[in-house]
Amino acid sequence: MDVVDLAEYADDFTANPYPVYAELRAAGPAHRVRVPATGAEVWLVVGYEEARAALADPRLCKDWRRHTGEDSTELPVGANMLETDPPQHTRLRKLVAREFTPRRVEALRPRVQEVTDALVDAMLTAPSRTADLVDALAFPLPMTVIAELIGVPELDRAAFRVLSNEAVAPLTQDGGEKAVRELGGYLAGLIEDKRAAGPGDDLLSALIRTRDEDGDRLSRDELVGMAFLLLVAGHETTVNLISNGIRDLLTHPEQLAALRADFDGLLDGAVEEVLRHEGPVENATYRIAREDIRIGEALIPAGAPVLVALASAGRDPERHAEPDRFDIRRAPGSHLAFGHGIHFCLGAPLARMEGGIAIRTLLERAPRLQLDVDNKELEWLPGMLIRGVRHLPVRW
Repeated sequence: MDVVDLAEYADDFTANPYPVYAELRAAGPAHRVRVPATGAEVWLVVGYEEARAALADPRLCKDWRRHTGEDSTELPVGANMLETDPPQHTRLRKLVAREFTPRRVEALRPRVQEVTDALVDAMLTAPSRTADLVDALAFPLPMTVIAELIGVPELDRAAFRVLSNEAVAPLTQDGGEKAVRELGGYLAGLIEDKRAAGPGDDLLSALIRTRDEDGDRLSRDELVGMAFLLLVAGHETTVNLISNGIRDLLTHPEQLAALRADFDGLLDGAVEEVLRHEGPVENATYRIAREDIRIGEALIPAGAPVLVALASAGRDPERHAEPDRFDIRRAPGSHLAFGHGIHFCLGAPLARMEGGIAIRTLLERAPRLQLDVDNKELEWLPGMLIRGVRHLPVRW
């Protein structure tokens, strides 16, 4: 099968990958592509049904170390649920799920609202009546919530934002690994501090203490990996859910007007439509084929890396009628924004809560909110993992 060089689409692909995904879907559900940033050749699954099946296919494994021979101790942040397979994944998820419960998440609702109110208060006092929505709300809200939940004391948020962005959307080839190492070192020190300090009521302290009925517990590297996953994935995706959601609504005034007229009835649907139409994760993290796998006309060989295009699945006309149309009244269509199968996002309820509270509070408090930038001037995050913009200027 011919290799599709995505770099040939240049910056147009980063700013708007959907026409490219539509072109690929029309030609088949899976393609061999060359990734723009690194030039690596991978297999890309673009059809909805095929993407959903791939996300739950045990023949596509997540533990890439077993196929590359790399030492997991080199990057202990990798000892997390997202980069393991059963039975290890089953064990890790069971231990974390004991503490990261729906009750613990729901108990955060008043605090999420309190933090949102304070951030919107501060934003709306700007004499210029302008702000960068990412800096003012979309970043600090989930960062504050997840840091308090995990128990990260007075994190240098400016420095963390740089490292977190570099970890998920690196500007240089080695920048991502360097950022991951720095974050891993910080979290390892934090865990040792918490061990020494004794019992606390935060999630990380609970994970340090937790044992299952057989006495199993998380190792040091597993704790570092879990903290990294919760801290980075637990805020980076929500940053872009909020900013993508506001941008979608402000560029679709009829949908915005409908939502303002009926927050109680339409807010949940609006959040789900944002997740489908402009979700924060463009492609799921890499999988490796354990054996030869056929998807459509494509034969993916054993050992090949595979990306599942969640953004493409969300715009597949075979699943979603008029997929490019943003419609907050759309009937639920089982989007894949949080994944599918055993790796379905554990933090989905928290992300939905934060996204809904942020969008409603901001739109209620700033009835004249509008974009203060042309869509063509937005700087989109590089790479094919996270879908979002670095800054979103608004005015009111």
